[in-house]
Amino acid sequence: MSSPDVVLPGDISNLGVGFDPLADSAGADEGNAGEDAVHIRVQQRNGRKSLTTVQGLKEKYDYNKVLKALKKEFCCNGTVVVDPELGKVIQLQGDQRKNVSDFLLGQKLVKKDQIKIHGF
Repeated sequence: MSSPDVVLPGDISNLGVGFDPLADSAGADEGNAGEDAVHIRVQQRNGRKSLTTVQGLKEKYDYNKVLKALKKEFCCNGTVVVDPELGKVIQLQGDQRKNVSDFLLGQKLVKKDQIKIHGF
């Protein structure tokens, strides 16, 4: 009745798997920021309070020394949390996304194309 090239409005057989925007982009950046990416996120707590998380720093860095330098630089409190899925994650009080990004670039801990800033 209808040829395979004609798609009727009620026909959903051609949808297939589709594109998942939340899936990891495998090979999208060709190794520039794939596994080496440092993710800086902000999480809203309650009211005006927020929390900045830094994830993906290389294991060769001493997280406690990096945390101590960040806390001293930005006059905020923080901690290193060990997550079984994500590994070590640095948490800082307040919205410190821009400050952390500038600090990591200034200390040459990461390159500009490795930083991914998420949030609002």
